[in-house]
Amino acid sequence: MGSFREIVTKAVIGKGKKLFSNNYTLTPEENPTTILGCWVINHKFKGQKENDKIRVEGTCDVNIWYSYDNDTKTIVSKQTISYSELLNVKRTKELESNSQEEIIVRSLKQPSCTKVEINGEKIEYSIEKELGIEIVGDTKMRISVDEEEDEWEEIIDEEEQEEISKQIEKSVEENFINEDK
Repeated sequence: MGSFREIVTKAVIGKGKKLFSNNYTLTPEENPTTILGCWVINHKFKGQKENDKIRVEGTCDVNIWYSYDNDTKTIVSKQTISYSELLNVKRTKELESNSQEEIIVRSLKQPSCTKVEINGEKIEYSIEKELGIEIVGDTKMRISVDEEEDEWEEIIDEEEQEEISKQIEKSVEENFINEDK
């Protein structure tokens, strides 16, 4: 039966995801008549540890295409939105938090516009996104180890290898193959 050893390694020690839905208002250049489209681009974000929680900060550009002047002209209005979310990510093991931890944030669902409507002279819209957060840090693991240790291989340096090759060349008999049958 093998014995066990305890090793320290980097591993995911906390993981979670969250779906966000936020509402925003845009004051367009012209008085809108009809909304023709809305798309979200240039999503940038990063996560950092703040006490025992994770703060995710990010920005994205929202482009809203609408008609105005009784649906005779169109224009696209752009608004850069920023967000800051403070999240409590559960850890798999209750380990002492340290500064060596790495925070990895992924966009599991890119931001998209789920609702857009005209309210007087303003445009109100909702953006939905899903973020996944992983905390990577040091943890201890127990692994099974064979009782028998691997044998050590002999290390031969270049000079020894040349000497061995010379000895082999000397011991090779040139007339080994007898062509007489």
